Amino acid sequence: MLFVLFLAVFGVAFLFVGNHLLVRVSGRNLGELLRAERYDKALPPVAVVDLQAVLDKDIAGALKSGELAPSTGAGVSIGVIQHGVTRIFSYGAAKPDSIFEIGSITKTFTGLVFSQMVEQDTVRFDEPVRELLPPGTVAKPAGSEITLLDLATQHSGLPRMPDNFHPADPANPYANYSSANLYAFLAKHTVAKPTQTNFLYSNLGFGLLGQALSNRAGMPYPALLGQEVTGPLGLKDTVVWLSPDQRARFIPGHDSHHRSAEAWDFDALAGCGAIHSTASDMLAYLQANLHPERFKPAVNSPVAATLSAALIQSHQLHADALGGKIALAWFFYPRTGGYWHNGGTAGYSSYAFFNPQEDYAVIVLLNTAAGNYSFADRLGEHISERLAGKQVVSLAD
Repeated sequence: MLFVLFLAVFGVAFLFVGNHLLVRVSGRNLGELLRAERYDKALPPVAVVDLQAVLDKDIAGALKSGELAPSTGAGVSIGVIQHGVTRIFSYGAAKPDSIFEIGSITKTFTGLVFSQMVEQDTVRFDEPVRELLPPGTVAKPAGSEITLLDLATQHSGLPRMPDNFHPADPANPYANYSSANLYAFLAKHTVAKPTQTNFLYSNLGFGLLGQALSNRAGMPYPALLGQEVTGPLGLKDTVVWLSPDQRARFIPGHDSHHRSAEAWDFDALAGCGAIHSTASDMLAYLQANLHPERFKPAVNSPVAATLSAALIQSHQLHADALGGKIALAWFFYPRTGGYWHNGGTAGYSSYAFFNPQEDYAVIVLLNTAAGNYSFADRLGEHISERLAGKQVVSLAD
C-alpha cells in the first residue's frame, strides 16, 4: 500500500511516498503535488510600483474564503524590493509593523554571523566544531571531524534533531533544550564526520553552529546576533527576545488548521530558528544581500566594517542541495540565479528570496503554520513570477 506523509518542518518541505523521501523540487513546494493546480492569467512583468493593484486582485479569493479569510485569524506581511524601489503590503490580520517568528530563515542570519567571524579571523571555515566547545565536551575522533563549514552547509552528517530532545512542553518544544543537553548528545554521538556526507537538513547542526560561535565570542547568541548583524544593519525589530513594545506588535500565531498556536522559545538551539522580525527589517536585510558592495552600516565600528565582505562571502556556493547548491544556509538555483530559504514554526511560516541578477527580493511573513503546502512559499513564488512576467499558480485554491 502506498503511504504518503507530508511534513513542513522548520523551513524544508518533506514528502514521504512509500520509502522515498522527496524534497522541494524546482523551487516549488512539493505539497502542490498533492492537489490540482489552478493558474491565473499571465501578465507582462509587473513593476514593484504597480504590484499592489495586481496583488489585491490575485489575493482577493484567499481573503474572502481561503487562507486569509477573516475566520482564520491569518495575516500576512509582504516586502518587495526591485531596482531599489521598496513596497510593503499587509493583508488579513497583519499590520505593516507586525512581528512574526521567521523560523528557519534564522539559519541565514547564523550563517552571516559565521561569515562575519571568519572575516574577523575569529574562526575558520575548516575549524573543527569540537574546538569551540568547552574542554572535555567530546573526544577528538580518530579520522575526519565535523567543521564549522560542514554545519553551515548542512553536510555534517548530523541528524535533523538530537535523540535526547524531549520537550517538557510539546507546544514550546525548544525552550528546555540546554547547552548541557546538547553537549551530552555530542559526547555520545561524537563529532566524527562520515566518510561521505550528502546534504541532510539539520536543525541540530545549525543550533550547534550558533552555540559554538557564541562560545568563541563569549556571549549569548542574541547578543552575538546584535553585535555582528542586526546592529550594523540597523534592524531594530529583528531579535530573539521581544521587548514590551515588540510583544504588543507580535501577531498571534495559528496552526495549519487555524487554531491558536503557542510561540516558541529557544535555548541552546537558538541558531536554527529563534529570530522574530518584521517585513520592513527583513526587506532591509534582503537589500543588503542583494547589493553587499553598496552596503552602508547603520553604525561605524570594526564589526560593521567587515559586513560587506561577509555578505559576499556568505553567498559563495559550497555543495549540492535540493536540486541546486547551498551557500552559508542560503539555497541557490543556478537556473534562476536566485537564493532562497523558508521557515516554519508551530504558528508561523515564512519565505525569503533574492535574485542579484534580476535585482529584486521578496519576503513573506505569515502567522499560520504550513500544512499540506506552505501558503507563504506559494505567495512568495507567486510574487516572484509576477515580477518576471511568468505564469502564476492561483492563490485562491
